[in-house]
Amino acid sequence: MERLGDDPESLQRAAEKLRDGGLVAFPTETVYGLGANAQNGQAVARIFEAKGRPHFNPLIVHVLDLAHVSEFGIVNAQAEHLAEAFWPGPLTMVLPRREGCILSELVSAGHPTVAFRSPAHPIARCLLEEAGVPVSAPSANPSGYLSPTRADHVAQAFKDIDGLLIDGGPCRIGLESTVVDLSSDGPATLLRSGDVTLDNIRAYLSDVVLPSDDTPLLSPGMLASHYAPHKPLRTNATTAGDSESVLAFGDSVPKGGKHLQNLSRSGNLIEAAANLFEMLHIAEQQDVTGIAVAPIPGGGLGAAINDRLRRAAHGD
Repeated sequence: MERLGDDPESLQRAAEKLRDGGLVAFPTETVYGLGANAQNGQAVARIFEAKGRPHFNPLIVHVLDLAHVSEFGIVNAQAEHLAEAFWPGPLTMVLPRREGCILSELVSAGHPTVAFRSPAHPIARCLLEEAGVPVSAPSANPSGYLSPTRADHVAQAFKDIDGLLIDGGPCRIGLESTVVDLSSDGPATLLRSGDVTLDNIRAYLSDVVLPSDDTPLLSPGMLASHYAPHKPLRTNATTAGDSESVLAFGDSVPKGGKHLQNLSRSGNLIEAAANLFEMLHIAEQQDVTGIAVAPIPGGGLGAAINDRLRRAAHGD
């Protein structure tokens, strides 16, 4: 990938690349995304090819606002409430596809729904405005691997891919967006935890449930094994082996191990979320056989952090 800055000329080049059916990696407030014109089926297919992503795993379509969503999906009262509270921002809403929707069917992975997000990052918003098209953009990493929070992570993963990479510095949040399914007449379903927490959503929607075992795969981040380093990862560790890298949290520091990193020395979950993937990327490169992660409190944003760690450790 060719690496660009975040200057107006670079954004114009990237927008033209998107309109022409090419791939552009760009920063959002959550993680870096690998974007393509969501109206161009061949362009969307290039995302799946580049990531090695299963075609049954849907993509998120990035738009500027709810008015843009209404061109492609059916906006209901629940979506209006959440958009008013959290858009632009780290919240994705799954809504029914509008009849005659011109988005590629690949973004929906065979479902009659589309996942929409309005990112808050100024570079992402400028790119959407300049391109003038909806942009499908999963995280810019090989499928199932650690999400990228810096341009370096993207450049290393996709160095042989024909595309452009906008370097906008580190991502502020560092965890993928919260995803809520609003596509049925029943209660909203929290499909993926993130910076917008379950309690945040319940402040605006009274009826929100968690997914069951038979909930359809309507959004990214629902696979049992996901966000995983290539080295085995253990959660809730109080001790570590001599050849394990250690991720501590506050005063919770597993005994033993090597190459200690602390997600947040002050025990701050926001700081820990922002550091999680960056520190996992570092641990992945160390001379270790595995990664031991200290217990993380489960409340609020801790639920999202533990969700990512659980999926990262699933295949171990």
